[in-house]
Amino acid sequence: MNIDPISYLSQYLRDRCEEAVSLEDMARITGFSAFHLQRKFKAAVGVSPKQFQARCRMEKVKQVLQGEGTVTSALYEAGFGSSSRLYERVDRDLGMTPAQYKSRGKGVGISYVVLETSLGLILIAATDRGLCSLRLSDDEGSLLRELEEEYPAAELQRVQAPFDEALRVWHEAICGYLVGKRIEPGLPLDVRGTAFQARVWQYLQTIPMGETRSYSEVAEGIGQATATRAVATACASNPVALAIPCHRVIRSNGELGGYRWGMERKQKILESESRNP
Repeated sequence: MNIDPISYLSQYLRDRCEEAVSLEDMARITGFSAFHLQRKFKAAVGVSPKQFQARCRMEKVKQVLQGEGTVTSALYEAGFGSSSRLYERVDRDLGMTPAQYKSRGKGVGISYVVLETSLGLILIAATDRGLCSLRLSDDEGSLLRELEEEYPAAELQRVQAPFDEALRVWHEAICGYLVGKRIEPGLPLDVRGTAFQARVWQYLQTIPMGETRSYSEVAEGIGQATATRAVATACASNPVALAIPCHRVIRSNGELGGYRWGMERKQKILESESRNP
């Protein structure tokens, strides 16, 4: 096998997301024992082979729902044997029911608050499942327009303290971060992306405060060394600034690279984190 076995297996599982691939088959494909395969795959990708294939299956569901397909067609094209199996994964992977996802958030309530900070204005938005959007700007109007474009059919509500639980924990986390505290891992997120984006975003959350990684290092870290450009795209698509620290990814030559929320902000954030590792 000329390519990395884990990268090969990742693509193999992605191409067969609707099939049941046994651990024994995966071991045979890679040449590893079942035990070492599990460890190597999780170290490279961040999740087990079974979890990875489940994410690819949900990505297939999203693709069908975003097109002309029905919930039923999405269910069977992604390999779910029954509607109950699909709905078992809904809360964690879509953050809403398949019907709500297809209708672009219709009926989903999103609470948000806008803060004036040293980084400019920060919009924090959350569903009852967790943080769904965190945006930086100098213009409040653009923040609100972007949130409306991201969730055109959702019920958006600007709120004042006391906040509900999902918004409260993130409000406290961001306020703490702005005075030098790190954002604790495990706080609830309600973000949606492809299986590849999910792997990149999960890896970014493992980069310690005060450190950086290059785009190529992130690609190698998720087991797809040739996907540097796709990693950059995933960073640019990050819907929750700071919470998923895409600002900690720079170019291999030490240059900052791009940043969705402005290069001056990226520089300022990295300088602040280097003082408070």
